[in-house]
Amino acid sequence: MNNSVANTGRLAWAALRMLLVLTVVTGILYPLAVTGIAQGLFHDKANGSIVKVEGKEVGSELIGQTWDLPKKNPDDENEVARPDPKWFQPRPSNSGYDPLSTGSSQLGASDPTLTKLVGDTRKAVAAFNGVPESEVPKDAVTGSASAIDPHISPEYAEIQVKRVAKANGLTEQQVTKLVDDHTEGRTAGFLGEPHVNVLKLNLALKDLAAH
Repeated sequence: MNNSVANTGRLAWAALRMLLVLTVVTGILYPLAVTGIAQGLFHDKANGSIVKVEGKEVGSELIGQTWDLPKKNPDDENEVARPDPKWFQPRPSNSGYDPLSTGSSQLGASDPTLTKLVGDTRKAVAAFNGVPESEVPKDAVTGSASAIDPHISPEYAEIQVKRVAKANGLTEQQVTKLVDDHTEGRTAGFLGEPHVNVLKLNLALKDLAAH
């Protein structure tokens, strides 16, 4: 009986020591090492790819945001947002680009609600940019699966050029070049589609208009 108790005690102590060692290694040392490497080699990405202008955070390269006119009545929660004609507009977002509420609308492609929403959005985008509805690309009327995609297609950026140029007192050639300079190709040359980061594009637009 004494030997059995002693063996049980030794096993329990060995298990406890193993638990303590693994807790220190996996719960303290490993996280510290990974955090240190991330902050040292990938500081910007590890901190959310935050974009700063004159020391002030203006957004993240990874999360889209709205570019609307100020509300006429800030206290009215039901007031419909109005896109600002001075800026390139992002694709629609089911969550208003809230990173804490990601996800699509979950409506099927044949759902009447989605069909009407897409149709209404296409008309609004066409009218806002002064182009035929046939020129409105898909990403201008549909949100991404995450609802926070910060990119738009080059085609969507192109139909906004005339409106943006006029609103900022620039030539269409200047704004077109800006779009071309900020168009990123496929990842690794074959993954995804060419895209434009709206935040980066609008910050470059702001700088160009100011000078």
